[in-house]
Amino acid sequence: MRATPLAVTALAAALLLTACDSGGGDGGGSGKSQGAGSGKAGDACAVGKLGIEVGPANVAPGPGDSGDVPVSLTNQSAPCTLDGLPGAVLKAGDTSATVPGASDAKPEKLTLVKGESATFTLTYVRGGAAGGKSLAAKTLSISMPGAAGDVKNFPWSYGPVALKAQGGAPDASVGPFTRAGD
Repeated sequence: MRATPLAVTALAAALLLTACDSGGGDGGGSGKSQGAGSGKAGDACAVGKLGIEVGPANVAPGPGDSGDVPVSLTNQSAPCTLDGLPGAVLKAGDTSATVPGASDAKPEKLTLVKGESATFTLTYVRGGAAGGKSLAAKTLSISMPGAAGDVKNFPWSYGPVALKAQGGAPDASVGPFTRAGD
C-alpha cells in the first residue's frame, strides 16, 4: 500500500523539477531568462547583491605553469543583467594590475533572476618568486560590468602571477560569464 503513494510523490517531484528547468521560460516573463530578448532585463548585477565564491582553483604548480580560478556568482536579489566581461584586478600592496579579457572571449548578455547562478574563469600563469617579472598578488578584486565602483575583494592564495613585461600587465585573463549548469 505504501509503494503507490511513494511512487506518485516521486513522479510528481520529477515532473515539477522538469517543468522548472525547461530552458524556454514560460512566455510570461516570470520563468528563467536564457539570454538577451528572452526575459525582462533588470539593472546591471551589483557585486553587493550577488553571492560570490572564488575557487576551488586548479592551481599552477610552478613558475611558467598555468592555473584556472573559477568564480561562481548567485543572484540574491531582483533580476539583474550581466552584459560584458567581469572586472578583475590583482593587488600586491600598493601595486595593482588589471586582468584583461581573454582574447577569444565572446561575452553573452545574461539575465539572472533571484537564485540563478553564473560563472567565469580567471586563467593565470604563475610567476617566479624573485625579480620584477611577477606580481606577488595577495588580493583579487572583482567587479561586474555596468556596476561602476562596486567591488568585492578576495584573498589570492595561488602564488605570484607572471607579468607580460617588466612592471606590465599580468599574464592572466578573464573569460566570459556562462550560466551555471550550461
